[in-house]
Amino acid sequence: MSTNSYESPFCTRYASKEMQYIFSADKKFTTWRRLWVALARAEMKLGLPVTQEQVDELEANIDNIDYETAAEREKLVRHDVMAHVYTYGLACPKAKGIIHLGATSCYVGDNTDIIIMRDALKIVKRKLINVLNQLSGFAMEYKDMPCLAYTHLQPAQLTTVGKRATLWMNELLMDLEEIDYRLANMKLLGSKGTTGTQASFMELFEGDTEKVKKLEELIAEEMGFDAVVPVSGQTYSRKIDAQIVATLSGIAQSAMKFANDMRILQNFKEMEEPFEKNQIGSSAMPYKRNPMRCERITALARYVMIDSLNPAFTSGTQWFERTLDDSANKRISVAEGFLAIDAILNIMINVTSAIVVYPKVIRARVMKELPFMASENIMMDAVKKGGDRQALHEKLRQYAMEAGKQVKEEGLENDLIDRVLADPDFMLNEEEIKAILKPENFTGRSSQQVEEFINGCIKPILDANKDILNETAELSV
Repeated sequence: MSTNSYESPFCTRYASKEMQYIFSADKKFTTWRRLWVALARAEMKLGLPVTQEQVDELEANIDNIDYETAAEREKLVRHDVMAHVYTYGLACPKAKGIIHLGATSCYVGDNTDIIIMRDALKIVKRKLINVLNQLSGFAMEYKDMPCLAYTHLQPAQLTTVGKRATLWMNELLMDLEEIDYRLANMKLLGSKGTTGTQASFMELFEGDTEKVKKLEELIAEEMGFDAVVPVSGQTYSRKIDAQIVATLSGIAQSAMKFANDMRILQNFKEMEEPFEKNQIGSSAMPYKRNPMRCERITALARYVMIDSLNPAFTSGTQWFERTLDDSANKRISVAEGFLAIDAILNIMINVTSAIVVYPKVIRARVMKELPFMASENIMMDAVKKGGDRQALHEKLRQYAMEAGKQVKEEGLENDLIDRVLADPDFMLNEEEIKAILKPENFTGRSSQQVEEFINGCIKPILDANKDILNETAELSV
């Protein structure tokens, strides 16, 4: 690791080696060469003066990249594509004259960007499914455990620990559906030429439109796509970058929601992210267990959400058939959006693999609030015994206010139930009150909702992806 020059934290601390490779020079330039091979092969098949020997030579040297020569040449000609055409030609003397035939720079640059985003999305999809797998197990394990539910961050009614997990999962499911849509609809730029008119290829094929169209089909097929964009300028529409990074932003939003909930629950001492055996929570306070991984999710998610503005502005500021003010921005914003999401999902895989739950704390916090929530049930049972509904409602209102005052102003326990038991108008004994104050009676359909959601929405996805499940994530820090 270098200590005297800047290194991206995405590489040294956060993103996986797998995702880093997707945005590496090696992946980029070998993909350029694969595209040049595909172009040459298609041109040969369609009758241009390209030989099998030349195609074979190009194919044999895809990985044989002299980066030093390419860098020296780019410094001289100030053009990265032509520097690599030159370098490839040195390695392939027989094919030198037909490399990049009829193409413009965006043939390799833009088609490679689409291929890289597709491959990166596949990694994101795999990791997202693994998070859903782990959360589904968690949700089913705790589908029946009552806990406080909140509106406005104030105790409202009860839900279950498992039901809350399905809320996190449902948002991630929406993100997965968005990824699937993007993957299903990604198209190569193809071979569109300098302003998207394919004029150079019409010249090469002597005006044979069908061969020009077939050329794109053959290239797309070789690169694993079923279509090319129908029309373009020199580049594919930069809206594609904006849409894909917006998809990443959606994942960041879901992850931040999960992480913020976990951070609050850790404050409540109800749940915690895993805590490593030798982990130090605070340099000053030995007792602390900070939710550092969920905090990191929140920090990186914020970055991705803001980053999604970059491709949006780039898309809106393109002039006519192309300008070059996209290049410097997109090579940073798209790559770092993916690296950040990769890091976020690595952390989520780590956290959701071993969420710590404290049932007794959860139960104690429920029981402190349950008397207030159960007041209507208490009133209804008293009415069944012959009580006056309006009079009992007013008494409960007053008792609840007095009990709340004791809790908030005196720091005492909630004594609402003691007040009810002491009032003969309610005609309820301790046994009857205990039967009412059973948390499981206040969770509605939470348990069934968990089962229905997991079985109906999540299980089909997990069943279809069995071969990629149970992935683990080692965090650098």
